[in-house]
Amino acid sequence: MSENTEKDTQNNTPDHKDVDSEKFYGRRMGRPLRKVSQELMDKLLPTLTFDKTLAHDPHADFDQDAKELWLEIGFGGGEHLCGQAKANPHVNFIGAEAFINGIALMLRELLETHIENIRLWPEDVRPLLDSLPKASVSRIFLLFPDPWPKARHHKRRFVSPKNLERVARLIKPGGHLRIATDHANYREWIVDHMKTNKDFKAQFDWNTLPTERPDDWVPTRY
Repeated sequence: MSENTEKDTQNNTPDHKDVDSEKFYGRRMGRPLRKVSQELMDKLLPTLTFDKTLAHDPHADFDQDAKELWLEIGFGGGEHLCGQAKANPHVNFIGAEAFINGIALMLRELLETHIENIRLWPEDVRPLLDSLPKASVSRIFLLFPDPWPKARHHKRRFVSPKNLERVARLIKPGGHLRIATDHANYREWIVDHMKTNKDFKAQFDWNTLPTERPDDWVPTRY
């Protein structure tokens, strides 16, 4: 986990032409959805999708006026996000995931558990990061992102100077960015990028990376 030490970043939103020019490489869909899952996508997802027009005041899209907003980038099937939302009912959560099959799994979980403090962003997360206000998020989770193992694909990795700049703009001073990976090369990549980033301070020694899960970690299939 790293703590945001940013004090005075300019509150400038990146040019949206630049955002639109960034190609999304992630997989959008696996197996065709079953009828029930497709119905959830058609009927339930629109009611839970974060309203980008309210990005200037993200809490306005929730049923509670919480003091904190947490964001998970790439929530997979939603186990971690749902677990965090249950454990922190007074926090508002946004979960970003572009993989349709994962979104469908999450919708089923939300339907069964009646969790109300989660909104979803079923698209590339970068436009969302550029739309939310500066210092509006207390925690960001990036857990087991696609490692893009081939060298020619490393530029597709989420951890990059530009994306870390986006994240640093969003996280409140003293807030946290938690990154996890089980891919050795990506781990080295993350360490190299975070060590040279001036906006975050590691809460551990870079020479002895933590291997045990934090106490508030929600186990998932990964």
